[in-house]
This record gives sequence, structure tokens and C-alpha cells, in this order.
Amino acid sequence: MTDLSPLRRLHRVQELDLGLDRLRDEEQNFPDDLRAARAEQGRLNNDLEDTEITLEGVDKRVRQQEQDLGGTREQMARAAEEQEKNAFDARAQSQYGSRIQQLGERADEMAEDLVPLRERQRELNERAADLRAQHRALRPSLNTMEEKDEARIEDLRAQGEADRQERAALVSDLDTRTVREYDMIRKAKKGLGVVEIKGGRCTGCNVVLPINVQQKAALGKLPPVKCPSCGRFLIRLDLESAE
Repeated sequence: MTDLSPLRRLHRVQELDLGLDRLRDEEQNFPDDLRAARAEQGRLNNDLEDTEITLEGVDKRVRQQEQDLGGTREQMARAAEEQEKNAFDARAQSQYGSRIQQLGERADEMAEDLVPLRERQRELNERAADLRAQHRALRPSLNTMEEKDEARIEDLRAQGEADRQERAALVSDLDTRTVREYDMIRKAKKGLGVVEIKGGRCTGCNVVLPINVQQKAALGKLPPVKCPSCGRFLIRLDLESAE
């Protein structure tokens, strides 16, 4: 490749870049089973997180309700003790009895309110446990698929190593500014920074090129001639190959 003109070397760099692009795209082309397993893992993680957040709120309500219930029952016990010690007549007995009855009714209501809360707490705990079990069951097969895919990616990267080395060698013989501009154009123009002139047209955008642009591009000198329409570097590969 070292006997090629600078512009032809740059075109070869692009050929290598396009090949490396394809390998990188292939890296992201994950197998369907791996993609599905990752999605399932994500779903389980999200569901488990939502369940645990909801459970935390229910646990807090249960603890508060149990605390309130315990406090009410303690009040009942104290009222009963005071009734026994201090209620020496029917009026006092009635007052204490009314107070104890009110506290008892409140305690009963609290106990009733706790029943659906504890049931909800039980359901959420069971759901969280089931989600964790599903996550554990999925992990071995997912790990196997991940390891297999890592090997696939390593193989793809190994395939591109020779091209990366050739590219580095070609770039080292080119003007840094030209290479930098080529990279910028290629990034902006869907991977093509250098395009061939065919039939007097730019093959990048298909515009008919002015004669003076074609003639200047035919010289194959740096800095490269740009298409006045799309801004890509222009090259005459037919002339380059004939030299």
C-alpha cells in the first residue's frame, strides 16, 4: 500500500473504516435469546424494586397501626386498674366503664383495620420472594449467554485487528490535518468521507460536477478536492488504478 498516492491511501483507509464499522455494528447485534433474557432480567428488577417500595410503605403502616393498637390496649388496662382502685360508687363505675368501652371499640376497629394491611403485607412478601426466585433461576442461563456473547465480541474484535493495524500504518503516512478533516466529514456523511467521480458525477450525492472540479480532482493531490454540493473528498479511482 505504500506505493499508492496519498489520496488513494486515504480511500483505502475509508475501506478499512467501513469494514470496522460493520464489525462494530455486528458487536451490537446481540442474539435474540440474550436480548430477551436481558429484558426479562430488567423486568424482574423493576418489578422487584416496585414491590419492595410498596412493601416498605405497607410495613410502615402495619407497624404504626400495631403501635397504636398496643397503646390503646394499654390505656384499657390502666383504665381497668383505676376502675378497680378508685370507682367506689355507681357513677364512677359507669364513667370508667364507658371509658373502657370506648377504648375497646377503638381497639376493635384498629384490629379490623390491621387485617387487610397484614394480608397485603403477606401478598407483597410472597410476590417479592417469587420475583427473587425468578431472578435466581434466570441468572445461570443469562450468565452462560453473556459469556458466549463476550466470546463472540472478542472474535469480532480479533477479526478487525489486522485492519486496525493497516489503518494505523496508512494514517501515519498521511497529513494529520487531512485525516482529521476526513474523519469529520465521514462522521457527518454516513461513513463516507471520500467518494469516487463516475460519469462526471459525485457518487456521494449524485450531483454533476463542474469540469474544473473534475480536472482538479483528477490530479489526485492534497489537499483533496471537495464536492461543492456534499463537501466530501473526491477521487478518480479509474485514473489512480491506471497509474
